[in-house]
Amino acid sequence: MKINRHAKIVELISKYRIETQEELAEYLNKEGFKVTQATVSRDIRDLKLTKVPTDDGRQKYAVHQKGESEMSEKYIRVLRDGYASMDMAQNILVIKTVVGMANAVCAALDAMKWSEIIGSVAGDDTIICVIRSVDDTIAVMDKISKIIS
Repeated sequence: MKINRHAKIVELISKYRIETQEELAEYLNKEGFKVTQATVSRDIRDLKLTKVPTDDGRQKYAVHQKGESEMSEKYIRVLRDGYASMDMAQNILVIKTVVGMANAVCAALDAMKWSEIIGSVAGDDTIICVIRSVDDTIAVMDKISKIIS
């Protein structure tokens, strides 16, 4: 029931300009979900909804989107914490990490969506990245060096 209600809330706030918890409760009740304002308040918190400005200067509920910088900071922190060293062999970059951190560092690199990286594979303390070219490998090494310093 809660999952269905949450899905309906996301649908409603994307369809209508809903400014208050009371309005949201009314829409949910019309859709067959019998809710109180307290339930709606918990749902808003669970869904991490936020209020955003509208064109007419008012506000409405929206799903909170993690900002690019917010996510990047997490990836940077993982990369800094797990990084040990790196070396290249043509267009293959080998990154050594703290034992047990390779998967996390690899996931962070993948999430950064650098166009130079075609793909990567992680073991326990080693990552192998296949890069498009030797020049791109040097560029990726430079990016990583700037992040970890």
